[in-house]
Amino acid sequence: MSEFDQITLNAGDKSFALPVLKPTLGQPCVDIAALPKETGCFTFDPGFGATASTKSAITFIDGDKGVLLYRGYPIEQLAEKSSFLEVAYLLLNGELPTKEEFSGFEHTVSHHTMMHESLKHFFRGFHHDAHPMAMLAASIASLSAFYHDDLNVDDPADRKMAAIRLIAKMPTIAAACYRYSIGWPFTYPRNNLEYVDRFLHMMFEVPSEPLAMSPVAAKALDLLFILHADHEQNASTSTVRLVGSTGANPYASVAAGITALWGPAHGGANEAVLKQLQEIGSPNNVESAILRAKDKNDSFRLMGFGHRVYKNFDPRAKIIREMCHKVLNELGVDDPLLDVAMKLEEAALKDDYFVERKLYPNVDFYSGIIYKALGIPTEMFTVMFAIARTAGWISHWIEQHETPGARIGRPRQLYTGHDVRDYVGMDKR
Repeated sequence: MSEFDQITLNAGDKSFALPVLKPTLGQPCVDIAALPKETGCFTFDPGFGATASTKSAITFIDGDKGVLLYRGYPIEQLAEKSSFLEVAYLLLNGELPTKEEFSGFEHTVSHHTMMHESLKHFFRGFHHDAHPMAMLAASIASLSAFYHDDLNVDDPADRKMAAIRLIAKMPTIAAACYRYSIGWPFTYPRNNLEYVDRFLHMMFEVPSEPLAMSPVAAKALDLLFILHADHEQNASTSTVRLVGSTGANPYASVAAGITALWGPAHGGANEAVLKQLQEIGSPNNVESAILRAKDKNDSFRLMGFGHRVYKNFDPRAKIIREMCHKVLNELGVDDPLLDVAMKLEEAALKDDYFVERKLYPNVDFYSGIIYKALGIPTEMFTVMFAIARTAGWISHWIEQHETPGARIGRPRQLYTGHDVRDYVGMDKR
């Protein structure tokens, strides 16, 4: 951490000091709020890669050291000892719950799982092959119409109830998106089941017979939900905060986060991994794929390897790799694509080119394989991500509303268009 308390900036014949803000962990930030007034200049930072847009106490990442903390707790400990619903409570409230607190939270969540019957008619407005993410984003946004009149975003109790509704209803609506896409009837949530088991039953159970779900499947999905619950100020979380800064209700804000998550550079990465495995086609083609990926003149790149944030290793990938192999062994799934994936993982971990460049299989690589093994279709992968990330999104939305002096988001730009020019009539153009 920098020892500087301020940075002096020289602007022409004038100099002034910019204070340095010190975090609990991580890199200090130069407070540039006074810069426009003192110099008449803004800062230019495409993608906000060097700019802190907010103060937050929820999640911390150290990409160089491979550290991910939720409210100060290492992701490794939470993955081993906790459950997704407990992690959701932690993100929302800042502390792990007592036994009584968790029991009350679980009870409240389980009694808000139903979606309004009118949403069934809403779904029928979609084409039968609509992408599940399109249906999910629209359906979550539509909750604004169901829970608008009695929602005061300035009321802490109303904010907390909105959070409960979103965490509870997201799996129900996600399962409905899947079932609608394959022509199955919607399934009501069974509130005697735990969070992940309830979701899996809503996804796969049919009226004609009960669902026999492997415990390892539920454990794997719960683990993935923990690993995806939050990831600091990423593109979708920043989108939720930006929309929320306008005073928009949480359902509209989270719907915006869902659309941001949809992109292949963000939540759609694990979907891209499976499409790449389909392109490779066979374990016999893995060696040639590795050679192509190392060829600078070839546009082919391996999806699901390395990470733009974690420079040495992704702590989530180390956790999920073991579960991935356990799922494959336990379920005994016979799928050629999974054979391709395991061959690709083995080859990349042994190849000096990938080892030297830290191009390890990341969480998207392993999550895609697990989803595939569990029978979850590729187009639902990003929906699974959204279910988990809802806990983080709504926690950030609440934190934003509890932060004194919060402002509407309003980034600046470096204008590169025409200078002032006069209108020319069409007859003279």
